[in-house]
Amino acid sequence: MATRSVRTRLLRTAMALALGGSAFQLSGCDPAVRSTLLDGLETTTSSLSSALISAFFLSLQDDSSTTGGLTTTGGGTTP
Repeated sequence: MATRSVRTRLLRTAMALALGGSAFQLSGCDPAVRSTLLDGLETTTSSLSSALISAFFLSLQDDSSTTGGLTTTGGGTTP
């Protein structure tokens, strides 16, 4: 059995309760409020995942505008 730090276990438990608990609490809400909340959550999750994926692929691309190294100019000899 893998040992995890107390902080890791508490963080995972808190995330599970925050995500899972909110879905159960929505059952007693007004249907219009529930629909608005779930639509907003869906839009936010979609936008966030799209932004993270785009950022990942942009970080993989080679930026051709910067050389990333030293450039030398001139002949290298002085008179």
